[in-house]
Amino acid sequence: PRRPEHGDWATNVALALAPHSERPSRELAELLAARIERDDVIERVEIAGPGFINLFLGPGWVAEALGEVLAAGDRFGRHTGPPLGRLQVELVSANPTGPLHVGTARNAAIGDALANVLEASGYEVEREYYFNDAGRQMELFAESVEARYLPRFGIEAEIPEGGYQGEYVNDLAGEIAAEHSDALLPLNPAERRRRLLLEAVERTIGRIRATLERFRVRIDTWRTERELLESGAVDDVVRRLREADHAYEADGAVFFRASAFGDEKDRVLIRSNGEPTYFAKDCAYLLDKDARGFSRLVYVWGADHHGTVKRLKGAAKALGVSAGVEVVLYQLVAFSRGGQPVRMSKRTGEMISLDELLDEVGPDAARYTLLTRSSDSPVEFDIEVVTRQTLDNPVFYVQYAHARIASILRRAVAQGVILEPWNQAGLGRLRAPTEVELVRTLAELPDVLESAAAAMAPHRLTHFAEQVAAAFHRFYTECRVLSDDASLTQARLWLCTASKLVLGITLGLLGVSAPESMERIGDDDV
Repeated sequence: PRRPEHGDWATNVALALAPHSERPSRELAELLAARIERDDVIERVEIAGPGFINLFLGPGWVAEALGEVLAAGDRFGRHTGPPLGRLQVELVSANPTGPLHVGTARNAAIGDALANVLEASGYEVEREYYFNDAGRQMELFAESVEARYLPRFGIEAEIPEGGYQGEYVNDLAGEIAAEHSDALLPLNPAERRRRLLLEAVERTIGRIRATLERFRVRIDTWRTERELLESGAVDDVVRRLREADHAYEADGAVFFRASAFGDEKDRVLIRSNGEPTYFAKDCAYLLDKDARGFSRLVYVWGADHHGTVKRLKGAAKALGVSAGVEVVLYQLVAFSRGGQPVRMSKRTGEMISLDELLDEVGPDAARYTLLTRSSDSPVEFDIEVVTRQTLDNPVFYVQYAHARIASILRRAVAQGVILEPWNQAGLGRLRAPTEVELVRTLAELPDVLESAAAAMAPHRLTHFAEQVAAAFHRFYTECRVLSDDASLTQARLWLCTASKLVLGITLGLLGVSAPESMERIGDDDV
């Protein structure tokens, strides 16, 4: 119940049963309440209104719930049984034509945190990054690098229309020139561009890996579009679809019967010029994933890909893919500074890179802020607000709670307090409303984690972290931890320990650090 006077738990079971009974709901509630055993876990039971049953918990429940947290330690809330299956989460998958920009940051944060949540919920999870390293965009990238490489040796060249203009292109060309000098000049233009592309892509992928590592995003496997093309997988999947009559030829092109699977129209697999579409490669990639034995395939895509979802799931059905296909779509992020929109990079004049964002706000603030909203809601990211070290900044507020608890525990040691084993510490003495509220909040982690995994919603953990921090701050304001009452001090120190533990677990799943100290923490805080 929202109001504490209505109990710790409440049920409307009597109201639900009344239509199937000859008794009115209030009478049913009284019969049920009379049969609920009162003990130190359920202290009293009250009937309210037309038949609500309100349960008031006793000190036995507080000790039991807090003991479960402390006994489990850093495994609290995590699945402890056999694995529930193998999943793959594909995340980021930006083209290797330049550094990661801030537009990919939310994809990376959601994908990595979601993988953490699914692992904690009992799944074996593989994180995969898929590079689109073939097609016209890569040709333009090669021509753009060449246009910055040739002038270094006195040969005029212009970046092609629709090419890549960023300063990073010039940097790549400079690195290649420094390593190979003019050795690429005698090659014919096609071979030179192929070599330049290989060099540029290798360096770009290296930078992407470094940026993701800095952003605390783990990638287990890296796959490329070129691998699919060279293996014949794209030709094979088109052949399979045609043989099963899920694809047909029209106007010199090959179409997938996407409309038969709920899409608004059929989709091109092979263009009239013989080139495969991105969708054809998606189908081949889908089969490649399924062959690796995953039970579920999770894609993290921007909302602008919403039109692809039906055709992808349709292709999975047509191809007999055994794995479940799930797509998490996320909305864009609006970046600002002090309320003013920020779209351009000071260094390149283009979109801000993820590295530049990390330079300004760091991985903690960036990841936490990008995970504060449901993926289907846009995020307002004000750099000035996010970096503000005040308690109205959610990430600072939560980290401050963790650091404050660490400070309390250090002060206890400094004062010579030796913690007894938690199961001998008299946890039942925790009866103050803010103590009970804090224990109740801590005990919710397993349910929050389960619901976040089921709904593919890692943002629920940021909300939970803030609830724990708020409950702890209220407890700390009203209850002195270190006092002359040695027994109560022991119980409250264990409550602090459990709170620190739960905050650390939650922040860890979000990929955010749990600091042991912060500048605002002082000796007078205990």
